[in-house]
Amino acid sequence: MGVIKRWLGLEAPVRGTRPAPAATAAGPLELGPGRMVCLDPSLKLLLAGHSHVVLPGDEKVWARGHIDLGQGMGINRYYLDDEDYFVQVVMNGPGADDIEEIILFGYFAATPVASQAELLRLTGPQSPIGLPTYEHDGEVFMRQWGSEAGQTEFVPLEEFVTSPEASYRVEHLAMLYAREVGLANRREFLLFSVEEDEAGNVSLTTAVGVSLQPTDIKVL
Repeated sequence: MGVIKRWLGLEAPVRGTRPAPAATAAGPLELGPGRMVCLDPSLKLLLAGHSHVVLPGDEKVWARGHIDLGQGMGINRYYLDDEDYFVQVVMNGPGADDIEEIILFGYFAATPVASQAELLRLTGPQSPIGLPTYEHDGEVFMRQWGSEAGQTEFVPLEEFVTSPEASYRVEHLAMLYAREVGLANRREFLLFSVEEDEAGNVSLTTAVGVSLQPTDIKVL
């Protein structure tokens, strides 16, 4: 099974080890640091009553992250000036026609983790994260990675991030959930990630996302 299929929900992805491409290069949809991301105004009305994601206004890309999935496949993340959002583009190759999925994520929570005991409490055997279903904001999401009847392990991912101020690596232990929203070719996502930066700071982030189509985005 291809790596990209694992990311899209059929199986957990396998982390790659190659460094990120240069962040100054224009990426898919011409996204890149300093570019303005404008969402179609009609998208808000379309998603009303279907998705809980609150759409941002026009925002510039502040930083770019890259996660290598191997076999020429990867994830590009474009973090907006409004630090609550990032646009994630899943790619099965380097070209403009190689886009597999676009998701707008908004951070719901970020919990600092000060100790191993706290991490165990948040993500260990007594935590609901990793179980086949997870209820969030009154909606039931289905786990996308792992086939266990009970709790499954988080998936390790390595992200290389470049901003105008610095370049750095972030280690993720991630778990992805999704649900149907009743719209063609759109789903809502719930992404948990235990993130550790190069300074050793650890946090558990929760992000809620919604599928985008290329026509939903205008990049200036």
